[in-house]
Amino acid sequence: MADNNNNQNNNQNQAPVDLGQLLKVRREKLANLQEAGKDPFVITKFDQTHHSDEVKALYEEHEAKLLAGRPEVDVTGLDEQAAREAKKKDYNERREIMDASPINVSIAGRMMFKRVMGKASFCNIRDLKGDIQVYASKDALGEDAYAEFKKSDIGDIYGIKGYIFRTMTGEISVHATEMTLLTKSLQILPEKFHGLTDTDTRYRQRYVDLIMNMDSREVFIKRSKIISKIRSFLADRNFMEVETPTLVSNAGGAAARPFETHYNALDEDVKLRISLELYLKRLIVGGLERVFEIGRVYRNEGVDTRHNPEFTLMELYQAYTDYYGMMELTESMFRYLAQEVCGTTKITYQGTEIDLGKPFRRLTMTDAIKEYAGIDFDQVATDEEAKALAKERHIEYEERHTKGDIVNLFFEEYCEKELVQPTFIMDHPIAISPLTKKKPTDPTKVERFELFINTWEMCNAYSELNDPIDQRERFKAQDALADAGDEEANHTDEDFLNALEIGMPPTGGIGYGIDRLVMLLTDSPSIREVLLFPTLKSLS
Repeated sequence: MADNNNNQNNNQNQAPVDLGQLLKVRREKLANLQEAGKDPFVITKFDQTHHSDEVKALYEEHEAKLLAGRPEVDVTGLDEQAAREAKKKDYNERREIMDASPINVSIAGRMMFKRVMGKASFCNIRDLKGDIQVYASKDALGEDAYAEFKKSDIGDIYGIKGYIFRTMTGEISVHATEMTLLTKSLQILPEKFHGLTDTDTRYRQRYVDLIMNMDSREVFIKRSKIISKIRSFLADRNFMEVETPTLVSNAGGAAARPFETHYNALDEDVKLRISLELYLKRLIVGGLERVFEIGRVYRNEGVDTRHNPEFTLMELYQAYTDYYGMMELTESMFRYLAQEVCGTTKITYQGTEIDLGKPFRRLTMTDAIKEYAGIDFDQVATDEEAKALAKERHIEYEERHTKGDIVNLFFEEYCEKELVQPTFIMDHPIAISPLTKKKPTDPTKVERFELFINTWEMCNAYSELNDPIDQRERFKAQDALADAGDEEANHTDEDFLNALEIGMPPTGGIGYGIDRLVMLLTDSPSIREVLLFPTLKSLS
């Protein structure tokens, strides 16, 4: 990596650079500043009035008013030198008009580029909103201040006061009248023209990634906007945001293996939550009719492009509705988010157009299997018949699996890969849905749906089971699975059962994987691209 203080150092074939020596020089520069009583680290604040995008917009608006009606210079028929002189004369006249009514600004950011040209220099300053060019001159800054600026390094953080102007080449810039070194960078940023390209380093040193890769920064700005818009959408529907425990004695609400730890003060083993469900339902029992939580959950599972052991989940519960109400809410919210965040309901993910504006398709799980695998499980009567079909199609299963488990295995094998456009998959087998209401017309199935987009499961929703007697029986079945070695099975939660016995109204509930939603709306190929600090194996 080269320390690009000057633009002539961008040739890949340049002589090797002694990085140790460059680091030493930076520390020497800091020591010299401190010795001269100019330690940047003693500065506590800087009054930043504008960001880079605001500077440009402000100048363009001011320019349009002051130069309204002024025609562009006409160089038709002029030779090259005459045309150049005419353009220069026009520029100077425009500049004189603008400089007579200057816009003073105060900006701050990291120096990303510097070109020194004797008594005047240019540099680029990067702030939250982007880059802005700065013109620094000996005449405007004074001899000592300009000399100090010339010694600056790429990565240093500056506060700059000055006025806005447009250069001869048309670039809106800040003419510095005062430059303050706010932070001395003691490390060396990656070489400008190639950036930080190693993905492992990008994830481990996200702070450098955010400096060097504006696309990466934009993903996380957009992530924040997505979550903000979700909150606005739910607030408009009178949902109340709440917080529930992350350390729990019984990690229920999902089929997942929890992380375990020990609470020293209470001398108790506890788990990190795998879902938000059971506590939020307690709040519905307590009379809070519409609640949601956006929070971290933890599942002791593998890592791939769509899974991280620590991830962000949103769950919401609404009294007096069912899974059809959750479908309407979900479809409306996804459409709203796409329009607000992407500016359109037709988004593109990795080259595939996905239309969130059309009504989402609704398909039962058994109908999906019938369509994509050619098997009608409604005509399969027993577990043995289901296992025989699995064996025939070379689908691996465990002896403990029931017909409902086999149905799910067939769906995963044959159907998920086909579900690119938004599709609600409905009416799952009861065997894989321990917290869901049975369908009144078919007690082997439940009122549940999963939304699939781009072949991914985007959310999971139920008409929530509120029968405490039925719930106890299903917990018993889960306990039996756990005793048989299923590490992802739920366990009986007596306090939750007590809450149901007090009485929970008919309720619709749903859980959304926020990280996967952000991947979709930012066209990010991996979950690690949308997590600021993804889980990585330690280097030590």
